[in-house]
Amino acid sequence: DIYRLGLKKDFRARWFENETGYLSGYFELSYNHWDHDDDEVNGVAFSPVFAYFFGDDASRIKPYIEGGIGVAYIDEYEIAGRDLSSNFQFEDRIGVGVRIDFFDINFRYMHYSNAGIEDPNEGIDIWILTTAIQF
Repeated sequence: DIYRLGLKKDFRARWFENETGYLSGYFELSYNHWDHDDDEVNGVAFSPVFAYFFGDDASRIKPYIEGGIGVAYIDEYEIAGRDLSSNFQFEDRIGVGVRIDFFDINFRYMHYSNAGIEDPNEGIDIWILTTAIQF
């Protein structure tokens, strides 16, 4: 089980804006709790995330795709028989989502790994569905 609570701050910048959409993104600071049998891991992560939004400001519904690489600190580095080898991890993500007015629904793949800084570097893969309220 994965529980995640995050705060997001939009970039407030747009690149490559055209009739299809625009590239922007956000920063995300999150608290994460992973629970598997008797294993529990807590962590904090910070990630810049780039997102391509389809549509324009007049669109109530804005689908998007996203990707980013951030950093994380976890308090235990063994979970579900996987040895992540260090408290420092990279948090990689790709996902798809939709913003409907001030609601955001997202489905993403996330990978945590130390990028070979310490061995073994077994990493962990997560599929996660998130919901958010923009304010």
